[in-house]
Amino acid sequence: NTCENLKWSLFPKIHTCFMLVSSFCVQSSDSNSPAGDNLATNGLPFPWSKVRLPNYIVPVHYHLLIHPNLTTLRFNGSVKIEIDVKNNTNWVVLHSKNLKIFTATVLDEHEAHLSDKVLSVLEYPSHEQIAIFSPKILTSGEKYFLYLEFGAPLSDGFYGFYKSTYKTKAGETRILASTHFEPTSARMALPCFDEPIFKANYTVRIRRGPSHIALSNMPLEQTVEIGNGLFEDQFEVSVKMSSYLLAFIVCDFRSVSGMTATGINISIYAVPEKWHQTHYALEAALRLMEFYEQYFNILYPLPKLDLIAIPDFQSGAMENWGLTTYRETSLLYDPDISSASDKLWVTMVIGHELAHQWFGNLVTMEWWNDIWLNEGFARYMEFVSLEAVYPELKVEDHFLDTCFGAIGRDSLNSSRPISSLAENPTQIKEMFDTVSYDKGACILHMLRNFLTNEGFQNGIIRYLRRFRYSNARNEDLWDSLIKVCHFICCLFLSYIYNSYRFAGEHIDLKKIMYTWTIQKGIPLITVKRQGRKLYIGQERFLKIVLPDDPSCYLWHIPLAYKTSHSDHEVKHILTTKSDVLTLDEEVDWVKLNSDMNGYYIVHYDEEGWNALTELLSANHTALSFKDRASLIHNAFQLVTAGRLSLNRALDLIGYLKSETHNVPLLQGLGYLQSFYKLIDKRNIADVTHNLKTYILQYFRDVIDKQSWSDDGMVSDRRLREEVLSLACDFDYPPCLEKAKQLYNSWVESNGTISLPTDVSETVYMVGAQDDSGWAYLLEKYGVSMCETEKSKFLSALASSKDSEKLSRLLHLGMDGTLIKTQNLPSLIYMVARNPVGHFLAWDFVKKHWNELVEKFPLGSFGIRNIIVGTVTQFSSTEELREVEDFFKSITEQVSELRVIQVATENVEKNIMWLSRNLETMRTWLQQRLN
Repeated sequence: NTCENLKWSLFPKIHTCFMLVSSFCVQSSDSNSPAGDNLATNGLPFPWSKVRLPNYIVPVHYHLLIHPNLTTLRFNGSVKIEIDVKNNTNWVVLHSKNLKIFTATVLDEHEAHLSDKVLSVLEYPSHEQIAIFSPKILTSGEKYFLYLEFGAPLSDGFYGFYKSTYKTKAGETRILASTHFEPTSARMALPCFDEPIFKANYTVRIRRGPSHIALSNMPLEQTVEIGNGLFEDQFEVSVKMSSYLLAFIVCDFRSVSGMTATGINISIYAVPEKWHQTHYALEAALRLMEFYEQYFNILYPLPKLDLIAIPDFQSGAMENWGLTTYRETSLLYDPDISSASDKLWVTMVIGHELAHQWFGNLVTMEWWNDIWLNEGFARYMEFVSLEAVYPELKVEDHFLDTCFGAIGRDSLNSSRPISSLAENPTQIKEMFDTVSYDKGACILHMLRNFLTNEGFQNGIIRYLRRFRYSNARNEDLWDSLIKVCHFICCLFLSYIYNSYRFAGEHIDLKKIMYTWTIQKGIPLITVKRQGRKLYIGQERFLKIVLPDDPSCYLWHIPLAYKTSHSDHEVKHILTTKSDVLTLDEEVDWVKLNSDMNGYYIVHYDEEGWNALTELLSANHTALSFKDRASLIHNAFQLVTAGRLSLNRALDLIGYLKSETHNVPLLQGLGYLQSFYKLIDKRNIADVTHNLKTYILQYFRDVIDKQSWSDDGMVSDRRLREEVLSLACDFDYPPCLEKAKQLYNSWVESNGTISLPTDVSETVYMVGAQDDSGWAYLLEKYGVSMCETEKSKFLSALASSKDSEKLSRLLHLGMDGTLIKTQNLPSLIYMVARNPVGHFLAWDFVKKHWNELVEKFPLGSFGIRNIIVGTVTQFSSTEELREVEDFFKSITEQVSELRVIQVATENVEKNIMWLSRNLETMRTWLQQRLN
């Protein structure tokens, strides 16, 4: 069977078959009887063989008591779980990881013991499960309680119930205890049914000392003094939710609070000495909460929402219902230190976590294969909400970068479908990636543009209402959108037929969206114009094409295009491998994917590229800034794939001297800078020198007009930050002179004067290039009370050209005292991208691999960033072989990690780019400079 003959009318059936086969394969390992090789830690057969829990027992209500001791760094607790028995059984199987179970008892509905004997607990660590045997059969339809007492040390990492520390200005170290459960770490804090489908209510009690406060998902109901200097905080019963959303914290933080128009109390918590950095977050959270309640037309269902900045936190933030947790750089904002980019970041992260209160918390994916329903929506709603509430932040500029990043990952063979199978914790952790977040957001944007804003909004309101306090699958979203949009589609049927030119066929939204969610990759649209005819084709876009790749991919693609004779979009749905469109009249040029609203790459024939290049040169404002940026992006992506000559792409950006919008300007400049970094690491001196010279000459006017201030709109400030950083990195004398002047003034004031926030990192980088400057920045890093400032210090320190200093930094990061462990992955990446440090960083990773995996579990954000950050700096066959040999030596450890394939394929891409384009670049530069 060829791809051409593939009948997409059968696609829903194929998908159903795929899901049934997947389900069958999973359930074939289910067992209610002991399996021979499933032995518990005591040598007895374990009664369950599957990674996922049986569904014959369902939790209804957890009654949890937890007592963290911040002196001994241990916690003890008890949990009474009301359970609903679906099938008669003697066994209760649930999750537990690294917990010591002291007591296990099964109680009847009157809370009387079913057995006089102490019940044994079987442990099966490889599946992170325990099993309790009840001598009396648990009968279907009856109510029972499972009571367990347990304890464990507070975790040293970033998952489960873990310890965090911070230092006061006086140098005193203080300890707090915080939770992070997503995706599979609630089982590290209490025995539980730790899968998203098992939603339940939670009643939480926390014991603490008098100098601390306790926080949980719900408001405090009462505090009881229990003696021995201890207090017990009792919280209201939670709404029905998944275990990964449970949260509790014991700390000594301060807060600032406010009330929304609908009476929701919002509080921002932080280390006491950072309290003054909480006020912007409160303003943003209040405004964004009110927006979401109106947009979703569903009131936030809890009485309060706390946002808390945790000193040790691996990811950006976590959406625990009613108690969202953040890395300090994602929540705290100091107007004297934080830049415009920092402000945008904080606002976007808050927008993301608040969106999760509906997408993820109110409606939760049924299983982690559809985590994109949480993360893709939350990522997209960042942009929808900020565009409405904070238009001055120009978040739409940033959205293009999000889709460009998704394309970078999705154009590799190692990509995956948005909805992918994931069973064990490592596979599940890897689902939290660019595909789920960024590609998910981009296809939702394409869908919204296709359905209209109103149709999209009404559809997701229906989805949220239908599945609230429950779980949903990929297809449930499409069903909700189809039903809401059916009336709109009927109402505008003639418009759809005319504008979409869809040959009168009924639009099947589910069929369209399945092509985007259960097959991997991104389409490449080829365009050839002959007179009024447009010959359109589609194939999978790959940067590295496998020799045996059948290219058996087909998408249903909402196309949109503009022409020289039309200022409005013409729309069409491409459902076949090729099609012919007829234009209304002869035109000078055609630009597909208007405003980059679609998720696809476009490749024109020679005439098409010539026409667009000439258009940009003669009158670039005939295209929107989004169209200009996407043209630049597409051209250089096609160069990497060997589909377009580097000369043509470089000629295309020749108009940039006239560009006034920062997005296309930074897009073109960014590609030139990335080529420079790639060639510089290969020590190809003549090309490196000439490319640096060309960039500084060509963009000199842009560089020289930048002020060293915080003046202007956000887009102006972002451009200033990027351009001046590049100029100083390229040793541009006026830039170095100004940066040194500012740095010396700052040092003379002992760091008391405020540098312009947008250029402060550039100033620090210039200052870090001599011994005294580097030492001074390291000293300031140790005493700064602002994590945003510290991140700028660390970036500057990692820019040193002294390998001994870089090595010292890496060891400080591994030690975790001065440089917190949470910052180690980004530090390794900073050192690796430094030409002096990329071998140093890789050697460090190899030498300390086992220690790194202890700190950052396989599949986690941290370990993925370490692998990609170091490996993708390489570009030779020798380096590729070394990388492959190392990962082969630890195959047993990393065999399941998709990120290994991603990283090595990026090295192959670098090798191929240099092979194809180095001589072209050399010749092109010589011609321009001569």
